[in-house]
Amino acid sequence: MHYKTKQFFFFLIKLSIVVGAFYFIYNKTIHNEQISFQDFISRLEETVFSNPKSILILFLFTFANWFFEILKWKNLVSSIKKITFFDAFQQSLGSLTASLFTPNRIGEYGAKAIYYKKGNRKKIMLLNLLGNSSQMAVTVLFGCIGLVYFFSHFEVDLEIYRLRKAAYILAILLVTILTGSLGRFKKIRGFYIDKIIDFIKNMTLKIHLKNGFLSIFRYLIFSHQLYFLLIIFGIETDYITAMSLITSMYLLASLVPSLAFLDWLIKGSVAIWVFSFISANELVIFTITLITWLLNFGLPAMIGSYFVLNFNFSKQQ
Repeated sequence: MHYKTKQFFFFLIKLSIVVGAFYFIYNKTIHNEQISFQDFISRLEETVFSNPKSILILFLFTFANWFFEILKWKNLVSSIKKITFFDAFQQSLGSLTASLFTPNRIGEYGAKAIYYKKGNRKKIMLLNLLGNSSQMAVTVLFGCIGLVYFFSHFEVDLEIYRLRKAAYILAILLVTILTGSLGRFKKIRGFYIDKIIDFIKNMTLKIHLKNGFLSIFRYLIFSHQLYFLLIIFGIETDYITAMSLITSMYLLASLVPSLAFLDWLIKGSVAIWVFSFISANELVIFTITLITWLLNFGLPAMIGSYFVLNFNFSKQQ
């Protein structure tokens, strides 16, 4: 294929990613079935927009959230190559834009890998997996603590036999893994397990510890951003109860596979059930989850669209 033809098709791909991202953001704000745009704006005017300090604090939460995510990515990539903060910034936000309408943000892996030459791409994908895994581990840790408090302080009507059945399945899977029954599977989607383990082991302890701490900082930031919104919208509950509900919500929502642009809907649905135990208004909860999605996904994705459109293969690391 002619060079200019390749460039043209590549431009169309980049343009379609950006247009798709903007469409999903627009669709979730203007044509939302759960909450009308007029209701959404009126609630913002009554709460957030009425206090400039609230707007500033919410944006500071968003800035801090992505600041630590960018630092985390810069730290992980340093195990194979030194990059600048700006490089990590454009790779993080550009990959977010590209992954917005892929299942579980799977497109993020390919989007980040394409910033690097072929020799490093598999390593970059593994580093991205490591970063996401550490964030998920933190979500599970805080979520389990929150669930313990949640179940001990609220009467949750769940069918015990179903929980027992799920526990049995998890126990069987755990035993199977521990006894090495999966040892015969030495390759997962082009990655050899022993090489993955060696790659992780060869990374310094400093990088692993920093990755873990940055994941914790991120979690504390976006969970407290949600807590701040609960205060703004007048949902009255004590700090411990609110945080137990928030951490439980994040854990339960993370267990449901979804597209990134539907993340707010999954979290909103789970949040409505969780916060119903303190009699929170459903529309308010939907409004809060939509605001957090726009701040932490929508806005960064719009910024990332600039990097998608300006991506050039000649600038690969």
